Amino acid sequence: MKKILAICGSTRKQSVNSHILHHIANQYAGKAVFTLYESIDQLPHFNPDLDTDPLPATVIHFRQLIEDADGVVICTPEYIFSLPGSFKNAIEWTVSTTLFTNKPAALITASSSGQKAHEALNLVMKTVGVQLGEKGSLLISAPKTKLTIDGQVTDAATASAITELMDDFLSIL
Repeated sequence: MKKILAICGSTRKQSVNSHILHHIANQYAGKAVFTLYESIDQLPHFNPDLDTDPLPATVIHFRQLIEDADGVVICTPEYIFSLPGSFKNAIEWTVSTTLFTNKPAALITASSSGQKAHEALNLVMKTVGVQLGEKGSLLISAPKTKLTIDGQVTDAATASAITELMDDFLSIL
């Protein structure tokens, strides 16, 4: 079975982004093995001077998860019309590598509005070289109105959009 790394762009313990990734992992459990990475807050601030051996252990672990994955699914919120700093920091720890080059990806932004972060997410991830399918990415605006508090997707259109994105993503693995 294919290995998928699901990266949560939020540092909140009960974030809607984490709930969405858990929903996806449960929905596709028979088609892929998901590893959920919710530790972006454990990575040190990116500094090119530290991007040499020996790397911080948390960076080694994060990079290894990316390398071992057949594809990545990212779900992130929007903070002040952009990507969360901790998420961007995590991606910056990969810029000196080719870990994301041609790595199949599905990109999700789930936030009150989310449009600006969604644009930034697509730009940043295309810059590091991910491969997107035809659907590529999904913006879920006002996600708290579309999921229950325990992460069940209640909005039919959102559930359908997630399924379309993930089916497209799995087809390029």
